[in-house]
Amino acid sequence: MLKKYLSKSKDINSFSKKYINYLHNVFSTLDLKKLNDLEKEFLKLRSRNSTLFSIGNGGAAATSMTLANDVGFDILKKTKKKGFKIVNLSDNNSIITAIANDVGYDKIFVEQLKLHYKKKDALIIFSASGNSKNILDAAKWIKNKKGKIFSIVGFDGGKIKKYSDICLHFKSQKNEYGPVEDCQLIVNHILAHWFQNKFSK
Repeated sequence: MLKKYLSKSKDINSFSKKYINYLHNVFSTLDLKKLNDLEKEFLKLRSRNSTLFSIGNGGAAATSMTLANDVGFDILKKTKKKGFKIVNLSDNNSIITAIANDVGYDKIFVEQLKLHYKKKDALIIFSASGNSKNILDAAKWIKNKKGKIFSIVGFDGGKIKKYSDICLHFKSQKNEYGPVEDCQLIVNHILAHWFQNKFSK
């Protein structure tokens, strides 16, 4: 779809209009009930002081990192109320490269979960395809521990959907990562602003 828009755009302005319209269409495929369910799960984690681990690869890794800031620290900073304990497993280069080198890249998340996961913690996964082996290995491990898994995915949802207790799925063209990653970041900001407002009252 994006290639089609690019080929038919005479300049960046016309492409921008098409991209924004397409992004709106992709976001509109989201089942908003799933977002409501995710909010409830976040509040449960907060009430029992449990940890939410976030993971992703590439651009999704950046969004998983942003979630830890925006829905974690930022809420504490702006509301002076109890925040969410979010630990991103995509941002410690020493640990990631050590695991990748010594055990294998597929294990970069699951080996960290073995170190830090406690009963009633949860995992949130950002992925466009939902098929990366390192996120699937992490999900399977969490499932064996009877933990909860949330995912925010694109394309056809991939294999991760069957492991997810809640899956926010943006139906989109395969290999068009940009719109999916944009939608994932929008969800992050929706949650952040919503909770800031909720806890400020």
